[in-house]
Amino acid sequence: MSREQRAKIDAMLRRPRPEGPQSVEAIRAGFREMMAEMIVPAGIRTRAAALVDRPAVLVEPANNPRAGTILYFHGGAYVFGSPETAMSLTGNLVAKTGFRALSLDYRLAPEHPFPAAIDDALSAYRTLLDSGEEPSAIAFAGDSAGGGLTVTACLAARDAGLPLPAAIVAFSPGLDTTRTGESMDTKAGIDPFFTRETLEHTGALYLAGQDPHHPMLSPATLADLTGFPPMLLQVGTNEVLLDDSTRMAARARAAGVDVVLDVTADVPHVFQSFAGVLDEADEALDRAALFLTQHLRTPDTASTPAG
Repeated sequence: MSREQRAKIDAMLRRPRPEGPQSVEAIRAGFREMMAEMIVPAGIRTRAAALVDRPAVLVEPANNPRAGTILYFHGGAYVFGSPETAMSLTGNLVAKTGFRALSLDYRLAPEHPFPAAIDDALSAYRTLLDSGEEPSAIAFAGDSAGGGLTVTACLAARDAGLPLPAAIVAFSPGLDTTRTGESMDTKAGIDPFFTRETLEHTGALYLAGQDPHHPMLSPATLADLTGFPPMLLQVGTNEVLLDDSTRMAARARAAGVDVVLDVTADVPHVFQSFAGVLDEADEALDRAALFLTQHLRTPDTASTPAG
């Protein structure tokens, strides 16, 4: 356990911030500045891409790529963030698995509130299928709000009659806009990143007056997960959103879905972003990479004889 590493990151996340609600522009700028400090691994290459009418970033291994695609959804409360701010995460998943990732630049609130992000995620997935990619060779992955999108995009795909992807990996997913999880209160003050007030501020921008009691807004408590692919949910104990993952795991298990709930002690929201400076981040990404390689079925794995 890396006590000193965790303490250093916790102190960094508790640096003084402006009091009161910030403007959307200030929130976006502050997040870009913070995420620019994250370490992007070597051994990858990136270029601009497009999925239907939305931009994306293609992240590929520099050497020995494998067949298979990770469709990645960045975090940022549906209000901020971009494929660039999530590059430490996508880069590590690509470097550790050999699969390519397409990181979607979905539309953000308040300019484009619910359900714009879900619509964009579904369109991106449909584009991959229409291009000839097999669903068994596609995984959804994401962090925070993007972790929520891994679930709601699956719900949307199932509702549209599409085959579902092979797997879901969600880092600290936001899965309940009703904010009814006990951890919203029990982790108050322990979470160095979020408070109920900050989540309600950005949440209101995304909801734009919609009732949060909707399966696409609070799937951890309201969604029918029947037929879902295997899921890996990774979360830290120092998160007000902890119970979004624990309740989603219970709901998935009750629906007969293979689910791994991976909880790491004393780490903050989307701690995997700190790969290279936090041992637990690198270890969690190793587990996520293993999960993906176990569940994606590609030509190079389908022809491999069983052990």
